[in-house]
Amino acid sequence: METMDHYELDNMISDFHERMSRIALFDPLFELQRKKQTDAEGQSIDLMELGMLTLLFFFEQKLMRNNKASVKELAIYLFKIIDGKHRIELADCEELARSIIQVFRPASGKKREFSFYNWEARERGTVYTSILRANAFDSKTNTQYYALDEDGLELVFATKEFYSEFQLSIHQLVLRKQLEKGEFQGALRQINEMRVEVESLQERMIKLEHEIKRSIVSEETLKRYSNLLEDIYTRLQRENEEFDELRQFVNETRMRLYTDNSLEKQQRAYEYILRIASELEMVHSDHSGLLKQSMDLKNQALSSAKESLYYTGLSSFNFDQDISNYIMGTPLPLQSLKGIVSPFIGLEQTKSWSPLTVFGEQSINGAGEHEARDEVFLEAAGDARDIGFMRKRRALFVEVMELLIQELDQHTQIELLQLLEWIKLNNEREWLALRSFYDFWLIIHQRSPVRALSYDQNEEDSGLEEVFNMLGNRVLLVQEASGIIKVDARYHIQNMKLTWGEEQDGL
Repeated sequence: METMDHYELDNMISDFHERMSRIALFDPLFELQRKKQTDAEGQSIDLMELGMLTLLFFFEQKLMRNNKASVKELAIYLFKIIDGKHRIELADCEELARSIIQVFRPASGKKREFSFYNWEARERGTVYTSILRANAFDSKTNTQYYALDEDGLELVFATKEFYSEFQLSIHQLVLRKQLEKGEFQGALRQINEMRVEVESLQERMIKLEHEIKRSIVSEETLKRYSNLLEDIYTRLQRENEEFDELRQFVNETRMRLYTDNSLEKQQRAYEYILRIASELEMVHSDHSGLLKQSMDLKNQALSSAKESLYYTGLSSFNFDQDISNYIMGTPLPLQSLKGIVSPFIGLEQTKSWSPLTVFGEQSINGAGEHEARDEVFLEAAGDARDIGFMRKRRALFVEVMELLIQELDQHTQIELLQLLEWIKLNNEREWLALRSFYDFWLIIHQRSPVRALSYDQNEEDSGLEEVFNMLGNRVLLVQEASGIIKVDARYHIQNMKLTWGEEQDGL
C-alpha cells in the first residue's frame, strides 16, 4: 500500500461531522429498538418498526397538508396496522403512540443530543436533531398537534434510496462543480468514488444477466426486463455523454494551468489535474464497457430468453390435453370453436386451369409416354418491328438481371419492394414506366426455380436464353411475399421474395 501524504489523510476524514450527523438521524429508531413492551398475550412488540410507521404517518399528513395530527389520530392509525398481528386495545395504542412521540420529541421540548468524537477537529462534538415538532395546540380540547421537522423529513428520505440509479450522475455533477471551483483534491476523490460506483454497476449487470436467463418464464416478465434494459441503456448513454463533456473540461483546465504554472501552487494544481485526467479516462473506459454490456444484454440475452420461452411452450404443449379435451369437454359457441381450431387448419388449396390453354398446342402421346418439359419460351413473330422490340426487351432484361444478381450477392435475400426503392434512388425511374420491366418479374416468378437453360444454337434467339445464362450454375428462387406494390397509377405488382437456392436432382 502506498504511503498517504498529509493532504490525502485530511481529505479522507473531511466532513466527518456531517457524516456523523447522518448517523444521528437513526439514533431515535435504535433507542426504540432497545425498549421492551408486550401485548395482551405477552408477545413482544417491535417498537423500532412502529417508530418507522409513525414517521410514515406524519409524512403522509405533510403530503396531504393536514396540520392537525395528534396522538389520537396516530393511535387509530397504529391500531389498524397492528390489528391481526398483536392483541391490543385502542387505549393501549394511545399510550404506545405517546411513548413513541416522546422518543422523537423529548417531553422537555429540547432537541435530541447525539455525542461523538470528531476526528477531523480532534475534539468532542455534539449533533442536535429534531424529528417531530409541536405544530399547533387546541386549548378547547387540550390537544397537542405534531408535524415532521426538517430532520424527520430527512430521516424519511434516508430510509429509501430514491436516487440509487442516478448516483453516478450525481457524482458527475459534483465533480464538475469541484473542478470549476479548483478543488482538485476533492475532485480526485470524487473520481475514485465514481470508479467504485462503476464497479458496483458492473456487478449488478452480471447479476441482471443471470437473472434474465433464470427468471423469464412468461411474456410479462420478458416485457418487464425489456423495459428495464431500455432504461439502463438510456441512462448509461446519458452518463457517457456527460463523461465526454467532463473529459473535454478537464483537458481545457489542464491546458490553462500548463500556460500559467509559474507559482508553486499552480504547479501542484497541474500535477493534480494530470492525475484527474488519467483517473477519469480509466473510469470512462470502464463505463463504456458497461454501455456495450447493456447493448449485448438487449440484443443477446433477451433473444435467448425469447427462444427459451418459445421452446418451453412447445415442449409443454399437448394437443390432446390443451385443444381436444378443451373442445370436447367445454360446450363452446360456434364462433369460439372456429377461433381455437383455425390456427391448426391449413390454407385451402384449389386446383384451377386457364381457359386459354384450349388454344395452345395439344400434346398427343401414347399410353405410358411422358412428354419432356419444354424449357423454351414462345418465340415472337418474325416481323421486323417485333424483332426491334425483342432487342430492346432483351437489353432491359439483361440490365435488370445484372442488378438482381449484384444485390443478391450482397444480401443473399431481398424483396422486390427493396429493389424498386433502389431503382428510384439511383435514377433508373424510366424502367418503372416500361411494361417489359414488369414482364420480367412475371416470367421469372412463373419459371421459379430459374436456372440457365440449354438450347439449340440453330433455334431463333428468343432473347431470354442470354438472360438466364447469366445465372451460371446458380438457381434463382422467386416466391410471393405479402403486400401489393403500387408503383404508380398504371402499374401495380405483387411483392416477391428473391433468394439463391441449391440445385437438386430431379428439379
